[in-house]
This record gives sequence, C-alpha cells and structure tokens, in this order.
Amino acid sequence: MTGTDAAPPPRKMSAVEKNLLGVTVDKVPSLLPGLIVAIVLAWFSVWLSKFIGITLLGFDKTPVSSVMLAIFLGLILGAIIPMPKVLKPGLSFSVKKILRLGIILLGIRLTIFDVFRLGVYGIPIVVTCIIGALFFTTRINKWLNLPERLGALIAAGTSICGVSAIVATGPAIDAEEEEVAYAVAVITIFGLFATLVYPYLANVIFAGNALKVGLFLGTSIHDTSQVVGAAKVYADVFSAPLALDVATVTKLVRNVFMAAVIPFMAYYYARKVRDQGEFAGKRTNPLKLLPLFVLGFLAMATLRSIGDAMIKAGGEAFGLWDAETWHAIYTTLKTWAGYLLVVALAAVGLSTDFRSFKGLGFKPFFVGLAAAMIVGIVSFIAITLAGSLVTF
Repeated sequence: MTGTDAAPPPRKMSAVEKNLLGVTVDKVPSLLPGLIVAIVLAWFSVWLSKFIGITLLGFDKTPVSSVMLAIFLGLILGAIIPMPKVLKPGLSFSVKKILRLGIILLGIRLTIFDVFRLGVYGIPIVVTCIIGALFFTTRINKWLNLPERLGALIAAGTSICGVSAIVATGPAIDAEEEEVAYAVAVITIFGLFATLVYPYLANVIFAGNALKVGLFLGTSIHDTSQVVGAAKVYADVFSAPLALDVATVTKLVRNVFMAAVIPFMAYYYARKVRDQGEFAGKRTNPLKLLPLFVLGFLAMATLRSIGDAMIKAGGEAFGLWDAETWHAIYTTLKTWAGYLLVVALAAVGLSTDFRSFKGLGFKPFFVGLAAAMIVGIVSFIAITLAGSLVTF
C-alpha cells in the first residue's frame, strides 16, 4: 500500500464534541443503537413504576423509583444477554453525557426557600443527620477495607437523597460504573425496607406526634420518592396529613445540601488519592474538585431560587414569566431531569459487569445496613432532643 492509499488519521475532537458528544460528529450514528436501547428500557421502567405504585398500590404518586427499576432491569438483562459491541458507544454516551445533563437539570428542583420553611431548629436536625451518616458510613467502609469510592457513594446516598446523590457524586469522584450500580443496589434495598417499616415504627417511637414523625421520615429514609411514599402511608393510615407536609419539606432541605456535599466528597476523594500516592508525581486538577456539571447544577438551583424570589415579591420571574408559566417551566425541566437520569441509569445497568466485584461479597450490604441504622438512630436522638422546638 502506498502512502497515498493509507487511511487518513482520525480527526481530533473539538472542545464542543468532547464535552457534548464524546465522539466526533461523523461518529454520531454509532451512538444510536445503544442510546435507543437505553431509552426503551427507561420508558418501560417509568411505565412499570407507575403501574406498580399507582395502578396496583393505589398511590397518587408512585413510591417505586423508576431509576431503581431501570438499573435493576438493566443489570438483569446485562447478566442474561451479553451486550453486543454495537451498543457500547451509545451506552457509554448515556452513562457519561446524558447523566451529567440530567444532574444539571436536577438543580431546578431546589430552592433555598425550602430551608427557611423548616425553621431555625429544624435545619440543625437535618445537618446533624447528614454529618452523622457521612462520618459513620465512611468509617465503617474503611473498617471493612472496601473501595474508597464505593463507600463515598453509599455515604452520599444515605446522607442526602439516595439514588440522585449517588449518580451525582459518581462522576465527581471518578467512580466506576460498577461502583455506581453497586451503591444504587445497596441504597435501594434498605430504602425500600424503610419505606415499608418506618411509618409504623415512627408512630410508636414518637407516640403519634405527626410533626416529629415527618421529621424522622424526611431525615432517615434515603430517596425522595421513598420519603413521600412512606409519609403518604403514614398520613393515610393515621389520618395525619401534617406528617406528609413536614417529611416532604425536610427531604427537600436534605436535597439542598447536595450542592455542598458533592464538592465536599470530590475534595475528600481527591485528598485521599493524593495522600495515598496513587498518582505519585501528578498534581490533582483543581477543576475536578468542582466539575462543570456541579457548577451547572448550582446554576440551575440559583435560577430557581431567583425566579421564585421574584414571584414571591409580586413580580414576574426574570421579568418574563408569571407564576403559572414559571411553575410550568421548572416542572417541565424537573420532569426531563428525571427522564434523563432513568436513561442514564438504564445504561449503567446494561453496562455493568459484576464479575469485577465478586470479591466484595456482602460487605457493601453490611455498610448499607449499618448506614441506614445509624442515620435512623441519629435522627431519633436529634428529634428527641430538639424536635419539640420545631414549628411548621
């Protein structure tokens, strides 16, 4: 073959292609097979979530997480059917790019005004539970000699908001897909247990005090959908709608702290890597301590807070949208954030190879169990000491 017959070298990706697509524009068609499979699985998971939670169980809003279903169904399919190579580019695109976009849009759910609704005494209860979960979970993980990043993901999921915190923290600490999937499985199992048991347990330990029950459910159950589901069960069974309101706001306050915990976990992990000499001679990139998708997440939360403040002041959001239109805008963005995360986690499940974790056994589930118990105990103690001071 002559020099003139040689294939031209592959073109380097531009900055836009690298950040948005992960491939050059001419290779976009290669993303479609895997992307379509992830979208179909995500659609089925959303449908199944509503069918189980609304049609079968009779809830107004399903407590069964579509994200949880997507990753579990993906894991099952990935274990039964080896994924063809043609799907890998699209699955990788979903895991890396769609996931980050979903996290950015997730920020629109949060507003700083949710914090003020809980009051000066309610916030320390939430903060105490978050710090307790982060501290004890990472200690237990270290004691069992499990991978640092896996422990960080379980700690984030336990302390903040379950699956959402895990998928948001994963890219910030360079977690592997298998670690994200494992952490989601651990958190989901104990979150579902808490959803079924805690409404009745809380009624006993707080003697039917709906406000304290709401605080407990909002601080001790992992995922937002699980908190709402458990609180709805309590509200219906014990005729105490106040518990549902308090639990929902308490969980929203926990979610707000995700904006602080994700950069903290990124910093914590970067320091660990450096101190352990894993990349000896290399300097930690400071930008990795606050990745671009986290900045986007914070920007969306800031936009939501500013828009809400303008509406509360009697004006229009950014001088453009009245209250009804503004509500429709951020509700649409929240919905799409959820859909994108379901697609991304479906791809995580399909891409995961649990053979790389066969040596871990049940240790991560012990960490999850211990973390769930600890956050419940810390929540009980904090509410017992300060819950009577909280007004709502």
